[in-house]
Amino acid sequence: MNQAAAPPENKQETLQPVDAEARRLARELLRSARHGALATLEAQGGSPLATRTGLATDMNGAPILLTSTLSAHTQALLADARCSILVGEPGRGDPLAHPRLTLFGHAKRVAADGSDAALRVRLKRRYLARHPKAKLYVDFPDFSFWRVEIARASLNGGFGRAYAMRPEDVLADLTGIEALLDVEAGVIEHMNADHGDAVAFYARAFCNAEAGEWKLTGLDPEGLDLQHGDQVKRLWFETPLNSTAELRPLLVRLAAAARDSLGAD
Repeated sequence: MNQAAAPPENKQETLQPVDAEARRLARELLRSARHGALATLEAQGGSPLATRTGLATDMNGAPILLTSTLSAHTQALLADARCSILVGEPGRGDPLAHPRLTLFGHAKRVAADGSDAALRVRLKRRYLARHPKAKLYVDFPDFSFWRVEIARASLNGGFGRAYAMRPEDVLADLTGIEALLDVEAGVIEHMNADHGDAVAFYARAFCNAEAGEWKLTGLDPEGLDLQHGDQVKRLWFETPLNSTAELRPLLVRLAAAARDSLGAD
């Protein structure tokens, strides 16, 4: 007679309590990702399907995808919107020693017109800021944007550092500062066109970046997204914005602090 199998180890005992440091790491991984491993279920047969996809984030951190109906993962999402996305660069040495974040949720296809028109404009702007070469095909009729609604997340910060996370652990809260959605495009255009030196100072002084033509690609209540070629940096504010009125003075203070740090005139 076979003995009963031993009960599996209680998974809760292997998880660490989610704290501010873990939340910051998860958000850093998500905000800095230019691509991710997308897991879906095949439209025919339901077998697991893993593909690499370009990635950007909405202002609150929700993942943005741009896919073609010719791809297998698009057909999979059309049949079953459930998906997960793995982000996190392996780096040198043991790839399992580097942090990574898995997001679980449902992908919502964004229509090009109707009630989704304004949302598509924002997602397109944010995606192209992260992936400028996508301008070559973004408006092809077979391409569409998807916004992933996060249901939960799993953060592995390295050996012995596993966390089960809720949506609010990885997403920024826009409550009370929704007006930032309306001014973001203008602020980014103005900063890149008229204050490119300040943007470069931000990257060098606060993100330990090399000199280069850094661009501001996104902003949100918690910080700025900066990019130079394939390099992406995240500048976190000391405290989140509470109103759009706080943004300009903060950017001016950051520019002055960056210049002082770098000894620039």
